[in-house]
Amino acid sequence: MVRPVGKHDSRNSMKMKRRKSQVKKKARLKRHKAERKAAAAPGAKKAPAKRAQKAATPPPAAPSAPASSPAAPGEAPAEG
Repeated sequence: MVRPVGKHDSRNSMKMKRRKSQVKKKARLKRHKAERKAAAAPGAKKAPAKRAQKAATPPPAAPSAPASSPAAPGEAPAEG
C-alpha cells in the first residue's frame, strides 16, 4: 500500500486545521456582521412582520386594578 503524498495526503495536519478554522471564523464574523447590520437598519425585515402580527391580534382589555390593592411606591393614593 502506498501512502498518499503531498496534495493527495488528506490527513488533518496542523496547518490545514488552522486554515480551515480561519475560514470558518471569517465566515462566522461576516455572517454576524450582516445580522447586526440588518437588525440596526431602520427598515429591518423582521420588525414589520412583528408589527403586522400585533395589528392582526385584538388589543388586550384595559387593565382594571381592584380598588383595594395598595398603591405602588411613588404614586399618590387614589382617594376621592
